[in-house]
Amino acid sequence: MGVELMDFYAEDGVLLNGYISKCNSKKIIISVHGMSSNCLKKRDKVIMEKLYENNISYLSFNNRGSELVRYLTTYDNGKKVKKIGGTSYEDVLDGYLDIKAVIQKVITLGYTDIYMQGHSLGSTKVLYTYNKLKSEKSELLKYIKGIILLSLVDIPRALKVYSKDKFEYYKNYAEKKESNNELLEFMPLESFIHPISVKSYLRYIRDNEDFNFARYSDENYDFKELNYIDIPLFMRWGNVYEMIEQDAIELVNLINSKIKNLNKDINYIDGADHGYNGKEDVLAKQIIEFIKKYDNKYI
Repeated sequence: MGVELMDFYAEDGVLLNGYISKCNSKKIIISVHGMSSNCLKKRDKVIMEKLYENNISYLSFNNRGSELVRYLTTYDNGKKVKKIGGTSYEDVLDGYLDIKAVIQKVITLGYTDIYMQGHSLGSTKVLYTYNKLKSEKSELLKYIKGIILLSLVDIPRALKVYSKDKFEYYKNYAEKKESNNELLEFMPLESFIHPISVKSYLRYIRDNEDFNFARYSDENYDFKELNYIDIPLFMRWGNVYEMIEQDAIELVNLINSKIKNLNKDINYIDGADHGYNGKEDVLAKQIIEFIKKYDNKYI
């Protein structure tokens, strides 16, 4: 199996990079990682190897939210410019620019059957991007044959649970910093699961209308963003140290009852944690079965 490193640019000039394993078919999975993560997880390696055995290519790349703090390389009038990025400073909505760019890249490589895969915050970015492309009636949609969401998290709710009775204190702290134009300063370490800037913290806990669509604690929510997906949908969670409040089976039953898509595969993997450590083979097998099940319908 050959693996190639690759670079490409988002439309705002940010340089992105990753790797691709190429097969002979026109099918490919694009993997979008989560918070403080990168494209080099064991999960990616295992999925890539199993996909290769089934003649399906795999591309995993570092989006602008990779790691905690990093420099992003951009170009302004041909001049190289660096700006701060990483999970601690990213705006989750910019994931649209990254994902759109990687879709365009694989299309230029000749792929016609793209499966978008996200993990954790990456799932949020994939879902947001798909909905935005639909609202734009983008030509890119005809290439996307399936959506794979791994451990989609209700981020605003998770942060409230994490902060417990200090949530309002941290929110007020952030808004005071905002009023003093101190958005790039860091929040107290105990306010978030990772070191984070005031700007990014407020995006998650207050300015989240555009991506607050995993409302598992709201039984009346219609999950309209997930229901906009009219192509095959695969969703998984673990049931050990997973970032959900409910038992995994309860969450699976809830989402299955809410999602109208008839071409869905929504379940959990017994014994898997949030990162699917030790269950990578099981996850890879289920993803491949999902793709094969709908292959004749959508290719």
